[in-house]
Amino acid sequence: MARQVGGKSLPDQPKPESEIQAAVDVLREIAPDILGVVEIGDEKVLSEFRNRLAAVGLDYPFSEWVQGADEVRHIALLSRFPIAARQSRSRVPVELNGRFFEMCRGILDVTLQITPASSLRLVGLHLKSQRVVPDYDEAKFRARESIAVRAHLDAIMKESPDSDLLVFGDLNDSKNEFAVREILGSLKSPTALRDLRLKDRWGLTWTHHWAEADIYSRLDYLLVSHSLWPKVDLRRSGIHSSLEWSQASDHRAIFTQISLPE
Repeated sequence: MARQVGGKSLPDQPKPESEIQAAVDVLREIAPDILGVVEIGDEKVLSEFRNRLAAVGLDYPFSEWVQGADEVRHIALLSRFPIAARQSRSRVPVELNGRFFEMCRGILDVTLQITPASSLRLVGLHLKSQRVVPDYDEAKFRARESIAVRAHLDAIMKESPDSDLLVFGDLNDSKNEFAVREILGSLKSPTALRDLRLKDRWGLTWTHHWAEADIYSRLDYLLVSHSLWPKVDLRRSGIHSSLEWSQASDHRAIFTQISLPE
């Protein structure tokens, strides 16, 4: 992305080494078995990142990476558990005002085999950012992306109503906006998801800081199916808040612990 280097704004600059190391430090503290990554670069960058994590004891032999319409920013997943099925969609059509586009980052969708008796399905998302673009209204585009996501989730739940499903990602909207409400689904619907409503050590819920405007927002979510909800340990879930987070990213890492049957 464009960055300040030596007092000058330069395009297409890599993430500085200090920020990469801070991200690794944050993840080493959390030590997740499954890691969802939003806004990663190409597959080479993901491989380099995985090697850096392995160097601090975080080994992830299994991975998924999705190429959406955005050729720069991608969704990925790293896992200690094997991937039993891959249902990711790179090209997801989106219609807006009679024009046809594609979801910016597609839909990551994998099933992990946690134990011989238990699997976990994960859907990763990164909806259109709040940056203004000339081609369309960004909020309306996120709304159309969310409708495509909801259709995808309904298809999953229709095929497997008791699926242990976790949706993660940056939805780039607050919980009262259409895009988030659409992905959550109707409260009375069997395909609705539950928002974990994560908090940090001080009870705060924001996950993103826009430093230029000094705005703190909750843009990042973990949503679970009704089947998975009883298996979530909210006491061991939250928003990471060590000092390194602001060096690592403008988003804070979110996490949860899930207990599945042996």
